[in-house]
Amino acid sequence: MNGRQLLKLGVPQDCMAAAVTAVRRAAETGRSRGKQVKQELQAVLAAPEEFTADEIFGDFASQLIEDREFVRPEPIDYAAWGSEIDHATRCQMRLACGLPMAVGAALMPDAHVGYGLPIGGVLALDNAVVPYAVGVDIACRMKLSVLDLPVETLDTRPAQYERALEGGTRFGIGSQHERPQDHPVMDQDWSVTRITREKKDVAWSQLGSSGSGNHFVEFGRLSLAERDEQLGLDAGDYVALLSHSGSRGTGAAVCSTYSAIARSQLPKRYEDLAYLAWLSLDSQAGGEYWAAMNLMGDYAAANHDVIHRLVSKLLGARIVAVVENHHNFAWNETHGGREVVVHRKGATPAGAGVLGVIPGSMATPAYVVRGQGNDASLHSASHGAGRRMSRTKAKEKYTWRAVQKDLEKRGVRVLSAGADEVPGAYKDIQQVMEDQKDLVAIIARFDPRIVKMCDDGSKAED
Repeated sequence: MNGRQLLKLGVPQDCMAAAVTAVRRAAETGRSRGKQVKQELQAVLAAPEEFTADEIFGDFASQLIEDREFVRPEPIDYAAWGSEIDHATRCQMRLACGLPMAVGAALMPDAHVGYGLPIGGVLALDNAVVPYAVGVDIACRMKLSVLDLPVETLDTRPAQYERALEGGTRFGIGSQHERPQDHPVMDQDWSVTRITREKKDVAWSQLGSSGSGNHFVEFGRLSLAERDEQLGLDAGDYVALLSHSGSRGTGAAVCSTYSAIARSQLPKRYEDLAYLAWLSLDSQAGGEYWAAMNLMGDYAAANHDVIHRLVSKLLGARIVAVVENHHNFAWNETHGGREVVVHRKGATPAGAGVLGVIPGSMATPAYVVRGQGNDASLHSASHGAGRRMSRTKAKEKYTWRAVQKDLEKRGVRVLSAGADEVPGAYKDIQQVMEDQKDLVAIIARFDPRIVKMCDDGSKAED
């Protein structure tokens, strides 16, 4: 019997494989064929409880019982922060909260619609990981380095800073340095999965580069109102280098590979959750993804290390303090006395005392923050201002030249960028920070001065 005939008999989609196996076993043993097997299937469909011990139809009967008894759980509740979160984002978050192993969730004030889990979404699961709830750019992260240069040199020697950015960075899909960069991350075990093994050479060639979109490297002024022992800095103004990038094409390949595996195993009853397909950490695929994800975390950190090393060397500066954090990742953490897998997709870890960086836009401040360990947010905060406008709408609404002139009036020089990254495409970072003052405390402010992003043709005028 084929699948269409089985469906016509009333076999549920989720039980189809077990039905096909039962039909094949019945034929192989000579127990029943044709009309007889059809009659036996009908009998099992009518009263599966009577066949659970049957050597041929037992598994099929058990799956039928499970399918009939299955009631999709009500979505768990989630906490939310923010005054500018749209209905579509909230609907997407509620769908994610309907995963059968979901045990905790929160929505940050920069939230907007993404694939599966909203960007700005936090989701805690019991012993499972969702590749798309980590994100395509695994371990996309921030790094801020404080430099030992007088802050007035941002005004007196701007050309020197520009040359350092132009010479020490590479942006865009497939971008790479002329020579592969050295870093201990390339000595780690890249054979943890097939995809990381195959992509190692590509990853090495792209080490120390950034992607497109909202990835950036920029210089600016860091201001501290009072001494911070954790940073090891006195009150005052400093030159700082800030970068935003992730795990490049290799991270995207890991996400694509394991998300496809998760979707192929997704029960039919959850087919509306395609981008939320999960992998059990006890499964082979789940274990492989977890190992690859952590390797990509180390690789993304190495990307920033190389960028900051190259740019600061070209500038002739020494790094005196550093703050960095992932914001697309999953962690094994304990919340409410229970070990869970916390996904932060576009969300910053904000455990008590944990330092992080939350950027605004090329024209608005970034903030160095200290987490307050808010349990309701699963110790999380926003990862930035968050988009209020799609890239397409931003390109339609704003003229880059006009924006560029406005930025120059504000003292911000943009060496290259995409027209879809104009400040107006983002939410108000000041409001976002106000909305999450119970999640993080601000300890320093970074104001961008010289910015470089992926060039889509919207270069700064000379």
